[in-house]
Amino acid sequence: MTAGSTPKGERRRAALLDAGVELLVEGGFGAVRHRAVAERAGLPLASTTYYFASLDELVAAVVERHARADLERGRQRLAELDTRERQIDTLIDLVLDMLLGPRQDGGEADAEAVLVRYERLVATGRRPHLRPLMRTLAGELRELLAEIFARSGRPTSADELERLISLVDGAVVNALIEIDPDPRGAAVRMLRAALVEEPGR
Repeated sequence: MTAGSTPKGERRRAALLDAGVELLVEGGFGAVRHRAVAERAGLPLASTTYYFASLDELVAAVVERHARADLERGRQRLAELDTRERQIDTLIDLVLDMLLGPRQDGGEADAEAVLVRYERLVATGRRPHLRPLMRTLAGELRELLAEIFARSGRPTSADELERLISLVDGAVVNALIEIDPDPRGAAVRMLRAALVEEPGR
């Protein structure tokens, strides 16, 4: 058994990843550095290079931990969803939690949280080592979204799901340049309009 696979080693690695997630959420990829992660976790600097062979490996592990925590929250909410609760607002709220992150207090804080999330998505394009992981995570997210729609009484095709995601993305990006941005509000309006206008609904 290696030191990294002991209970203490697992706790240390988890602490580093949790610290990395906090930094990622606060400042994007540039904030995730060996020294910053170690300091945030309250561990020696050498611990980051012990558990992660390179900065790329550390960043990838942090991104995966953050994304999988989001997916797990979505699965838990889906499991709690009463199949009788088919109101469109319930569906929209859950879908946007998965695409934009959980609802914040509103206003500027909400816009900042959404902005950071989209910055990370765009920045992935400059980090080829993250692309396979991001494709895997995106596939899992789409599977979960498809299940959310199905459980809400609105089964949708893969193509239609991509269209809805694109509508949300466009609404969010346009909203972020406003003087008083409300990206979630814009996404709610766009998604509701698209769902209400679906033929046969």
